[in-house]
Amino acid sequence: MREPIIICPAVEIGGRSPAIKLSLILFVALALISPALAAAPADHAAYPWLEKYDPADSLAARIAPPAGMQRAPAVAGSFEAWLRGLPLKKGAPPVRLYNGQEKPNQTAHWAVLDLDTGPRDLQQCADSVIRLRAEYLYAAGKFDDIHFNFTSGDRADFSRWLAGFSPVAKGNSVQWKAGRARANSYATLRSYLDTVFTYAGTLSLAKETKKVADVRQLQAGDIFIHGGSPGHVVIVIDMAVDPAGGRKAFLLAQGFMPAQDMHLLRNPASSSPWYDLNFGPTLKTPEWTFAAEDLRRF
Repeated sequence: MREPIIICPAVEIGGRSPAIKLSLILFVALALISPALAAAPADHAAYPWLEKYDPADSLAARIAPPAGMQRAPAVAGSFEAWLRGLPLKKGAPPVRLYNGQEKPNQTAHWAVLDLDTGPRDLQQCADSVIRLRAEYLYAAGKFDDIHFNFTSGDRADFSRWLAGFSPVAKGNSVQWKAGRARANSYATLRSYLDTVFTYAGTLSLAKETKKVADVRQLQAGDIFIHGGSPGHVVIVIDMAVDPAGGRKAFLLAQGFMPAQDMHLLRNPASSSPWYDLNFGPTLKTPEWTFAAEDLRRF
């Protein structure tokens, strides 16, 4: 938005130096500009599905680290920092399915992400993780890095979607049909993602991510995934560390089937959403148990 141009009337200030006159003119100008700046909306480009972004509802503002711990360092602009800023719905709402009904199990979540699910049964567990990754890359302007694999093994690049190509299923493979180029807009990203959700799942997501051999190297943005039909995936959405003792803890979020609100998970072993990194050979979440070897990274 173009800043308003303030034209100050000429004022005679007898006996004042030019420096004082200029200071008074600037004071008047700032007094007129300040209300306009205060009313200007915040930049919500990082989370564009929201009409308004309130930092007070972010994950970092709402979920305190465990006692004696502090949030792990995160580089500004990184996936880790972006995840930490994700908005949560106010209060303690239920998890709702894509059709508006409440999920039968309301004991698994600690909080609900303020992330729309869509009106179709598309954005399930793997799709929710794909959604977060794509949203971050789009917000960061890394359009060429937005690509995911279909279950068939075919790669779906956002750049190809922008160029006008659309996938057409042919048996167990996908062919791309040329069409008119699409505008690089947020609406185009969402249409691309709906297509990815249709053809991708935990099997494809497990194959396109890299195995993390040592769970002690866990970082926000990593996933625990069991590829299959059915399979499941949860994403590490934040981390905390004990600067003195070196202990680490992490938060997990998931979508599930049928498509539903993405939510922050409770730790079934404690009265907290935080999981201790020393969880042993298996990671037990409210609705799935993973092996430590199921850890993977984009």
